[in-house]
Amino acid sequence: MTDRMRELASEIVRLQTELDREIETRRKVLGWSVKKRLVAFEHGIARENRRLRMTVRSFLGKSPLATILSAPVIYSLILPMVVLDAWASLYQAVCFRVYGIPRVSRREYINFDRRHLSYLNWIEVLNCLYCGYANGVVAYVREIGGRTEQYWCPIKHALKISDPHSRYHDFLEYGDAEGYRARLDAFRDALKAEAEAAAEGGVAR
Repeated sequence: MTDRMRELASEIVRLQTELDREIETRRKVLGWSVKKRLVAFEHGIARENRRLRMTVRSFLGKSPLATILSAPVIYSLILPMVVLDAWASLYQAVCFRVYGIPRVSRREYINFDRRHLSYLNWIEVLNCLYCGYANGVVAYVREIGGRTEQYWCPIKHALKISDPHSRYHDFLEYGDAEGYRARLDAFRDALKAEAEAAAEGGVAR
């Protein structure tokens, strides 16, 4: 990675930190906070949220017929998602232990907290549970794949990759044969160091 690339990566981290601060400020404006993974609304805000809940009849009445008829197709994806979730979990439980790669914490990617929003009716809650699970599984599997790629092939592609995973920017440049031979073990050692740090910190996996 060149000095300019390191500079840009550092700027990305800085901007992400700034964005996180803005999100926290917005949370306070909306009257909610998170403590020990539990979300709490101010009493008045919670009451107003319940008032804004749409009845199921109204919700269905405003939904286009095509949307209702396509719902079974959308929800049919739950089957491959569950298989992917289970298979990826088994894969990392076996292979990551063998390679010394830190296992990905599933709970950091799959979250069902939107079911507590009192302004959602039960259909909207179900939709949110489904979307949270499906997108969470994709993100979870993506991180598993990213760690696998760092171990076996930490090389950037010649062609531009749209929205690469978080580890990709640190990979070796395409065509850097000398760097690949010299630094492959360093990439693997970095993963092992992550695993050791997680173990020392008592992180649940």
